[in-house]
Amino acid sequence: MENTVKQGKRIDVRRLVFTALMAAVSYLLANLDFSIPIMPFFIKFDFSDTPALLAALTMGPVSGIFVCLIKNAVGCFTSNTACIGELSNFILGAALVIPAGIISHKHKQFSRAVIGCMVGVVTMALLGFVSNYFLIYPLYSNIGMTTEAIISIYQKINPNVDTLAECLLIFNVPFTFVKGLIAAIFSVLLYKRLRPIFNSIYREK
Repeated sequence: MENTVKQGKRIDVRRLVFTALMAAVSYLLANLDFSIPIMPFFIKFDFSDTPALLAALTMGPVSGIFVCLIKNAVGCFTSNTACIGELSNFILGAALVIPAGIISHKHKQFSRAVIGCMVGVVTMALLGFVSNYFLIYPLYSNIGMTTEAIISIYQKINPNVDTLAECLLIFNVPFTFVKGLIAAIFSVLLYKRLRPIFNSIYREK
């Protein structure tokens, strides 16, 4: 009994350490973002979702959420969007890692990890539209970036868009889907190689 308790504590410490490590890597990757020519200047691409997704696949959705939370909480200290960008990033990251973590956790099949990631990618893209339309862009309006101004930025790339919904459907949803898909591919490849180690150390028996 005592050995079981000690083993459980060791596993918990390892989980905390690995979650913190993934959060640190995620934060560093978030600061290596770059612009995409076919997207508005305020939408950046980065690979910071990969560590969070890997944490979710190996240790469950809670670890993945904490990676997203820590990354964006630290990012708020240097935010130039009044933390609105960080809020959006957290929502999208959570939408990606929660389904992936739930579906793959407690199951050692590689196929479950793949299915979980794909469900997460679709959820991320769909929730991105909803959260941007009803929450994130209205919040930007409160700090002086009106909806009309936002639409005008999109119109410089595609003059045919007239509404915020069109902007999000044409630009944001495909971008978010591709961003999540790339994170999923990298995470699945890493998980495939490291799965035996994670299964023996970090998963409950």
